[in-house]
Amino acid sequence: MRAPDWLTARPIAHRGYHDAAAGRVENTLGAAAAAAERGFSIEVDLQRTADGEVVVFHDDTVDRLMHGSGRVDTMTLAELRALRFRDGVERIPTLAELFALVAGAVPLVLELKSLFDGDRRLEAAVAPILAAYRGPAVVMSFDPDSMRAMKRLLPGIPRGLVADAYRKGPDWDFLSPPRRFALRHLLAAPAVQPAFVSYAIDDLPTFETRLLEAWFGVGLITWTVRTRAQREKAKAVGAQITFEGFDPDAA
Repeated sequence: MRAPDWLTARPIAHRGYHDAAAGRVENTLGAAAAAAERGFSIEVDLQRTADGEVVVFHDDTVDRLMHGSGRVDTMTLAELRALRFRDGVERIPTLAELFALVAGAVPLVLELKSLFDGDRRLEAAVAPILAAYRGPAVVMSFDPDSMRAMKRLLPGIPRGLVADAYRKGPDWDFLSPPRRFALRHLLAAPAVQPAFVSYAIDDLPTFETRLLEAWFGVGLITWTVRTRAQREKAKAVGAQITFEGFDPDAA
């Protein structure tokens, strides 16, 4: 499956066109609406609640963004709805609410979060909601097993691998060195058959992304572009940007 042309046609707003100072918190409907109004594609993160709902939220815990504490996957949707963001007045949205808001106006890039523990309940919950959506959308994950599941559940939806250099440190130390090596070098690509790769801007270029693009037509997007230098680098490697903190149309 090749990446659809619309995936790389416009810059992708990371977690929506968010600006906490203006009350538009990341991964909220307000941030998504602001991106859609500007014609930007929208990247969001998906997680599963304790009662099986799919919500749009990045962190494993609510502590950074909310007045509260706890893991998202141990809380029900009602419990999450009861929490307020530290900035803004919105509530954590569901995937269905995001779809109703965007309604196909701009493409959606849906990142499925994973603990790399083999739990595929999120994918099973996302699949029927996404199957009913009629707008342009793709799925992606750092976890290749997540995308293998989506390949089985929704083979017609373009899927992608998210990656970086997987350096030793707090983000990735829970994975073994061989696993980090395999993820860094996209060794799961033959099994996943990705339509695109989303690779960290500071870790590009790589031999693997060039090979997948040249030989198999795999599209390349990059995260997260915040500076002019990073934007120029993205242009040099032929990647569409996933951006935050500025307006690409005005820069």
